[in-house]
Amino acid sequence: MFPPHSFNLDFPHLMLRAKAVNYKQGRVGLRDRILTSTVAVGNFAGLPVLSSIINAVNNIGWVRKLMEGTVGIHAQAWLPKFHAYTLKKRLRQHKSSHQAQPAGRTTGKVALFATCFMNRNEPGPGTDLVAVYEHNGIPVILANESKCCGMPKMELGDLASVDAAKNSNIPLLANLVDQGYDITALVPSCVLMFKQELPLMYPEDPQVAKVKAAFFDPFEYLVLRHRQGRLRTDFKRGLGKVSYHAACHQRVQNIGPKTREILELIPDTVVDTIERCSGHDGTYAVKREFHNHSVNIARPVVAKVREFGADYRGSDCAMAGHHIADICGDGKPTTHPITLLRLAYGI
Repeated sequence: MFPPHSFNLDFPHLMLRAKAVNYKQGRVGLRDRILTSTVAVGNFAGLPVLSSIINAVNNIGWVRKLMEGTVGIHAQAWLPKFHAYTLKKRLRQHKSSHQAQPAGRTTGKVALFATCFMNRNEPGPGTDLVAVYEHNGIPVILANESKCCGMPKMELGDLASVDAAKNSNIPLLANLVDQGYDITALVPSCVLMFKQELPLMYPEDPQVAKVKAAFFDPFEYLVLRHRQGRLRTDFKRGLGKVSYHAACHQRVQNIGPKTREILELIPDTVVDTIERCSGHDGTYAVKREFHNHSVNIARPVVAKVREFGADYRGSDCAMAGHHIADICGDGKPTTHPITLLRLAYGI
């Protein structure tokens, strides 16, 4: 495990030390341990047949009430679906015919870090990213042996698990960087983990620094390519009014509103950007004792969404987007921005 002096003693990392002490002293309950065990839960709940049963049961009111009373998962909280046909399975045999074209800081070929959520719960945007990138001549491969980024366990204070995830992921990703790949992921917290959290926790690890330098937000990458004349703008359709929620874990990266910049290139498209917390925060919104607080935090966001009357709405953080849509309660889905981009391209 990393030494204690490896942390910068700013407020967030003092908070992390406090969480680590809390975890080490056994003050973390079974529910929170399960909720942050994203790979184990996904592997179990994503089994063929069982995934369909779990998805159906999660929509039964009395079952959700039972879960709230016994497990502590709020009966009204949005819960993700599980897929047996994962993103890793969908892209396992994928091969690109494109040749990498470097431009600016980008090498022109990308390794996609699947993330637990996009792999097991929402694989569609992952295949959409491949379609969009390869439409722009960027070959994409999957970082197929990757594990959880470690963010859920870090929030829990389980630093030993963070260390294990780092020791699994970093050599794999550093090897891909050595092969000339840039790296991206569709969940902002995972990008943040590799671009900020792990470098702060392991400031003297050269492989961590190497991965940090090659890791990009997916729309940040497209903007960098666009500035070098390497982004296609042959859009086939406009999107009308788009209500776009900028995720907190994306904004803290200080890369600017890259998703909005790309969406605003699409003709006949008006983007209303909402830069407020959705209140989801990974597991916070599903917990019995915090769900109502998360809803109150999200109300200003929901009010803006309703007022704008968008044709499409979404967030770079799919979980935040679904949480907002669930509170809106009008049955309109959220759509990941990379999926919107694919729609606009007509591919």
